[in-house]
Order: sequence, then C-alpha cells, then structure tokens
Amino acid sequence: MTNCSKAKVPLPAGTRLNPSLDKPKTDIQQYQSMIGSLLYLTASRPDIMFAVCNCARYQADPREPHLAAVKTIFRYLHRTTAYGLWYPANSGFYIQAYSDSDLGGCSIDRKSTSGGCQFLDGKLISWQSKKQTCVSISTAEAEYVAAAACTSQIIWIQSQLKDYAINMRKIPLFCDSQSAIQICHNPVQHSKTKHIALRYHFIKSHVEEGNIEVYFVHTTEQLADIFTKALNEEAFTRIVRGLGMIDGSTLQ
Repeated sequence: MTNCSKAKVPLPAGTRLNPSLDKPKTDIQQYQSMIGSLLYLTASRPDIMFAVCNCARYQADPREPHLAAVKTIFRYLHRTTAYGLWYPANSGFYIQAYSDSDLGGCSIDRKSTSGGCQFLDGKLISWQSKKQTCVSISTAEAEYVAAAACTSQIIWIQSQLKDYAINMRKIPLFCDSQSAIQICHNPVQHSKTKHIALRYHFIKSHVEEGNIEVYFVHTTEQLADIFTKALNEEAFTRIVRGLGMIDGSTLQ
C-alpha cells in the first residue's frame, strides 16, 4: 500500500462493522498480522484506537468489508506519518479525565463501547476504548458504566502518584450525560440503576470521599468521543488536537 490514496479519518463517519457473513472471506493470517501491527501502534497513536479495536473484533472470521476497513486505517496513517503526542514543558500539574460511551455500538451483541482518556499536566497519558461486558438498556447506564471504568483508571494513577508523595484529590471527571452524573451521586434512589451490576457502583464512594468530582461537559467538547465511534472529519480533527496530537513536521 505504498502508493495508496490517503484517507482523512481512520473510519468514515457512521461506520458500523458487522459479521458480514454473506461477503467473501479474506486471508485470516494476513488480517491478524495487520491487526497485530496496528494494535502495537495504538500505544502511541490514540487517534486510531477505536478503529483498530473495532476491526480487531472480527479476527476469527474476517471478511472483505473488514479488510477494507483495515486498509482505510493504513491509508489514514499514510497521510499522518508525522503525527504524534506533544508534551510541552510549561504546564501546570493537575489530573483530569473524560469518559464517554456509544449505546449498543457493537453489531454482534449490541454491547456498548466505553471510551476514556486521562491527562496529567494537560498531557494525554492514558486512553481506553473497550466493549462493555454487559448490555446497557439506556444511554444513562452505558455512560455510567463508562464513567466507572474511567474512575478505576483515575484511582490507579492517583495511587501511583502517592509513591512520589503527591496526593491528588477532587480529580475532575467530565461526562456528557446529566443522568449518569446523578447516578454517580445517588444510585440508590435513581430509577435507571436497577439493571446495573453492583460492581459499578463503587464510583459513588470515591465521589463521597472526594477522590473525584464528576462534571458535565457538552458533547462537542467531549474528548473521549473519539474512542467510542467513527466521527466526521471536522469532529475528528478537533478532538485529535484536543488530545495534544500535532504534526511533527511543523516543528522543524
């Protein structure tokens, strides 16, 4: 694909891959090799995280539409070979996090996709895009489960900082669901919590202890949106910049 055309986004907006059992099969070994290389690259390229994880779900029986999607990711990388995370030295010391979800995003089992990212000094240090283990029956539930997963990552970062005698409290977690925020503060009396597993309700104790504070953020400012769904070029470019990624060739 050295001379392939270039793509502006890893996956076109609204793309929802499915098993496509009626489509021709493709070379499974080649497909898995491509996915393996891309998964390695996600350690430094958060912009392709969702697209790669989405394609990775079909490694057992890849079809032509799946291979076409993977090739689109390579076409995007061909255009953005100089992209990378930028860590400026002159910034304050603080932690903040974003969590988001896409209700029923998986075409196979209708499970939602959780997305999250954490910043230290305004620099992206951790990001996640993972299919939830349970089926959510409402947007509030999907957002709440995503917030719980993001909280786990925040608490881990917080514990690591304690080893350096840095005690961070009231870490802001930004969520674009008012209902999920209400559940974080009082899940017992909320009608939307009866189907949520108890293991996700630990977030309430961390809110009460002052370890985290959950804030509402408008969808247009939700940086974790890039880890839950395929976006159009405008939204994708805006979030990539918000994550701190730049074109390294402009620094020369």
